[in-house]
Amino acid sequence: MNTTSLRITLVTETFPSEINGVANTLGHLSEGLRTRGHQVEIIRPHQAADERSKSGDQLLLCHGWPIPRYPGLQWGHVSVHKLIRRWRRSRPDVLYIATEGPLGLSALRAARRLNIPIVSGFHTNFQQYTHDYRIGFLTRALTGYLRWFHNRTALTLVPSATQRHTLERRGFDRLALLSRGVDSQLFSPARRSAALRESWGLGPDDIALIHVGRLAAEKNLGLLKRCLDTLQLDYPLHRLRLVVIGDGPQRGALAQQTPSAVFCGAKRGEELAVHYASGDVFLFPSLSETFGNVVLEALASGLGVVAYDEAAAAQHIRHGHNGALAMPGDEMAFIEAAGGLVGDSEALRRVRLNARQHARRQGWGPIIEQFETQLRSACQATAQPVGGFAIKPGSSTLHG
Repeated sequence: MNTTSLRITLVTETFPSEINGVANTLGHLSEGLRTRGHQVEIIRPHQAADERSKSGDQLLLCHGWPIPRYPGLQWGHVSVHKLIRRWRRSRPDVLYIATEGPLGLSALRAARRLNIPIVSGFHTNFQQYTHDYRIGFLTRALTGYLRWFHNRTALTLVPSATQRHTLERRGFDRLALLSRGVDSQLFSPARRSAALRESWGLGPDDIALIHVGRLAAEKNLGLLKRCLDTLQLDYPLHRLRLVVIGDGPQRGALAQQTPSAVFCGAKRGEELAVHYASGDVFLFPSLSETFGNVVLEALASGLGVVAYDEAAAAQHIRHGHNGALAMPGDEMAFIEAAGGLVGDSEALRRVRLNARQHARRQGWGPIIEQFETQLRSACQATAQPVGGFAIKPGSSTLHG
């Protein structure tokens, strides 16, 4: 077993303490690598939570500007020449580029000029968001850019088999799986709070329909109201409450559409875990996920998860055993799957027990070990040209 410590540079536009699936994943991966003895340098935009913007041996904060319709997140920017100077003084063994914006592009160009191995991660389906934001005419151009970007790295890591299949069909090369884990000690049914449920207006036998995530157009949130309305008609003797945890540009519209719902805002850490555990059924209507970390968090919390059969749900849920699945895009099947849990208390109890048992086996340890192996493999293959053309070390030009 190779125990040599690596110098790893992680380049990303989002990182804890920001609240999203990419930041959560990168936080676990970077901390796990450090625990295994590696040096991890983070290059990211300055965050509001940072005390001051500065550069350090293990952290380079760069300038950023807001991403439209994504308050709190930023595009990062740093010059190629600044990165080249930095990496000539202290050369990383390998880069992991998690985002494909201006910051990631600068890192890609600088690393290729220095012949530093690059692994990239496909964390977000930006090309799919174009339809949700009514700029569908950009889909082809954005897909082309993402393919160009990732095909110029030694390896692109994707979180699910469905995502890998989709990208393979679109001409992405050298794809490998790197799944996600969950902290099943943090997310646990043991954190259920009767007091919190009472604040939602629910008693022990009532049903809290939980949704956790960013409240944005690409999350297909309109299905939450349609599902709630149908379930209330089909099961009039059940007291149901929709509880929404998260924030984003669609919060106001969703609250106006569903005045009976409880909107809790964004939560993190133990407070988030208590909110999960105090629910009963987790509704996840998104069709735009590369994975969906919240699915594993809900399973670990012992919830009956209802989701479309793709990404994390396809990987971790067996319909009727530890959750309920619907074919992607079939709204009636999604609502019927939710009804199968709401209307059958014994089925819901069984599914929730199985969900917890499955999630307890999905820790981060093996995933971090696999990530380390993938980074080492990229280092060993660095002498080979990638992306269809060779790079001359120290050259200022990409030769294709």
